[in-house]
Amino acid sequence: MMSDIAKDRMAHSVRKRRSVSSLSGREFRQKELHGYTKNSTSTVSYTDEPSQRDDASCLTVQMENTYQLGPTKHFPVVIVNHILKDVLTNYLQEEQYEPEVCRQMTKTISEVIKTQVKDLMIPRYKLIVIVHIGQLNSQSILIGSRCLWDPKSDTFSSYVFRNSSLFALASVYAVYFE
Repeated sequence: MMSDIAKDRMAHSVRKRRSVSSLSGREFRQKELHGYTKNSTSTVSYTDEPSQRDDASCLTVQMENTYQLGPTKHFPVVIVNHILKDVLTNYLQEEQYEPEVCRQMTKTISEVIKTQVKDLMIPRYKLIVIVHIGQLNSQSILIGSRCLWDPKSDTFSSYVFRNSSLFALASVYAVYFE
């Protein structure tokens, strides 16, 4: 018979280590070095509080393959164009071109656009958002991009904004993830 103190120590060590194995120390080292031993092994895992669920087990979801090769819902280019127009207009309407401020604005605007497009809940599309801001001073600029994609399911949306001091180009690329 185990005393109450020994039971408490055992329970504390189990909670602290979070698992108990049926292997002895020598057998455990053999298993680590050479893989599984001849005898079957069993391991029992414990959590600190059995009433609470482990967060990692909730986040890991094993899903079966769907073998779906095309999107069930296509990417809404027109709605994304309206999002680009609204965000660029709201953030840059009264702004003057300053290199440091515009550098931070590109990061902020791209995150806002990505968040708003993700809120549309379009399944299985990967998003790439790129924002360029430059000074409007009687110069010319060419911005190009090349992508390898499936024209049936992948698409993009872009919008150009100008005020008296600066220009901005925002592009959203939507690539279907099979």
